[in-house]
Amino acid sequence: MSIEIGNLSKYYGSQKVLDQISFQAKPGQILGFLGPNGAGKSTTMKIATGYLTADAGDVLVKGVSVNKFPKTVSRMIGYLPEHNPLYLEMYIPEFLSFMGSLYRIKGTHLKNRVNTVMEQCGLMPEKTKKIGQLSKGYRQRVGLAKSLVHDPEIIILDEPTTGLDPNQLVEIRRLIKEISRDKTLILSTHIMQEVEAICEKVVIIHKGRIVAQDLLRNLKSDEGEYTLILETEEYLEQEWFGGLEFEKINPLHPNTFVFTCNKPKELRKSLLALVQEKNLNLISIRQQEKNLESVFYRLTQS
Repeated sequence: MSIEIGNLSKYYGSQKVLDQISFQAKPGQILGFLGPNGAGKSTTMKIATGYLTADAGDVLVKGVSVNKFPKTVSRMIGYLPEHNPLYLEMYIPEFLSFMGSLYRIKGTHLKNRVNTVMEQCGLMPEKTKKIGQLSKGYRQRVGLAKSLVHDPEIIILDEPTTGLDPNQLVEIRRLIKEISRDKTLILSTHIMQEVEAICEKVVIIHKGRIVAQDLLRNLKSDEGEYTLILETEEYLEQEWFGGLEFEKINPLHPNTFVFTCNKPKELRKSLLALVQEKNLNLISIRQQEKNLESVFYRLTQS
């Protein structure tokens, strides 16, 4: 089962937060939905799950329209929102049973599903505890189990690793990979390392528009531009660089300028010559590694 987002637009008052965005997620492939804070990621996820209505466009889940049949679509999706809503006074099995009952799962089937997702999410050692007694990492596991209890074919996770320590990150990443084997999974985040660790396809949104979507390996290999970062002890003047060959210049700090170029060797030589000409004290001229972070920076710096 796939999920298709087509020409989705959304306004909050006069502000356009989504501008005709379109992409598709397929089974067995973790899709990383990337963007800066405020880019429109959470709004997209809320529309896809029926929590919000779009002003234009639609979301199709197995061909079913969220605009026309929001309740039907919501039963097909497991959703973990950014702020994981849990009933802290409930015990884990009690909470998961309650959530399963909302999807009209009953009796032995409900009990089996609760046990299955608790095993899957590594919750059995904590099953006698109230949710309020759990660590942040285990609460995220409960949120994942909640999104899985009705056995949906599509899983949408919005910032699932926020606030986790390095050990918890490793465990949640492993769990997400296991979940995705036989499901369609969208991971919404602004953390590049998260996407590089577990995602195969990437969609990047910026100011409500899709600025890139492709397989992760293609996005990185197609990054034809290079980034050089010049840092000196003295403040730099942008007009000094007017005669040099580069695509873009961005003053990161008064003494640190970022250059986007196609010929990094030539630009490095030119920058060194300028540093000597201006009698500046050079701290470094370094080339930014070509990775998802450099792609993201180039596409979202404006």
